[in-house]
Amino acid sequence: MTSFLDPLIAFVSAHAWLAYLTLFLAALLEAVPIVGAVIPGSTVILALSALVPGGELRLEGVMAAAMAGALLGDGTAFWIGHRRQREILSAWPLASYPRLIEESEAFFGRWGTLAVFFARFVPPIRAFVPITAGSLGMAPWKFYGVNAAAILMWAAAHTLPGVLAVSVLHRYAGLPHHEHVGKHLWIYAVIGGAALLGAAIWVVRRRRGGMAKPTN
Repeated sequence: MTSFLDPLIAFVSAHAWLAYLTLFLAALLEAVPIVGAVIPGSTVILALSALVPGGELRLEGVMAAAMAGALLGDGTAFWIGHRRQREILSAWPLASYPRLIEESEAFFGRWGTLAVFFARFVPPIRAFVPITAGSLGMAPWKFYGVNAAAILMWAAAHTLPGVLAVSVLHRYAGLPHHEHVGKHLWIYAVIGGAALLGAAIWVVRRRRGGMAKPTN
């Protein structure tokens, strides 16, 4: 993986527009069923986000490119599932991956609407849940609303760690640090961390509530 990422990072660092395009495509392809199971999209996003502290890329651009790719990928998959209904799950090429389809249906059956949110953070299921949600008849407004919130947090979780790590390195190693990042990074980090913590607390409470329900 390192042999693949090193030349990629070196090349795109000199061509900012290509870096943003790479981020967009990485997020897009990672959201495509089957393809998303083999594309290291998250790794590419995390690696390229490390270019933000040095000023080669802007944090807003990195976040926007990753979110746009994920929104287009998930949204298209859901739309196809919504149009084709359950027949798409038994058609080629999805029919060649019955285990992943079964896991996606079970994941959706357990969490319902929230499966769209949680699947964003669970590879390779995240590439199959949107099309599964569409094929099982989930309302479009529910999917796109939950999906947008999930992608916002997913993008923060995939970009901020790399930015923070390299920012610390720049700070203590005396390397040049981009002023714009230093000014706003901690605001983004606090917002993203608070959102993720809130989601985790909500899940724990929901599970405890479910366990406390009496059985018939």
